[in-house]
Amino acid sequence: KVEGDSMIGSGSFEGDLIVIDRSLNPVHNNIVVAVIDNDFTVKRLWLKDKIELRPENPDYQPITLSGEVDMRIWGVVTAVVRKF
Repeated sequence: KVEGDSMIGSGSFEGDLIVIDRSLNPVHNNIVVAVIDNDFTVKRLWLKDKIELRPENPDYQPITLSGEVDMRIWGVVTAVVRKF
């Protein structure tokens, strides 16, 4: 279930349900669920000049991944379900 508004530009909003496929290998520009220091987050995966998790809301900053960050990709988002 989506909490927060960091991905509103991708069409996922607070309260939406996201469908995650853990069998897919994440690639550049996928929207992924990542675990950073035991906290789950949904962001766009950027794998070009640097590795980042990018929000889809200009009010938030990207998370640049480095050796100090404990991060793993938990799955690739494949769909969003919205309840009206």
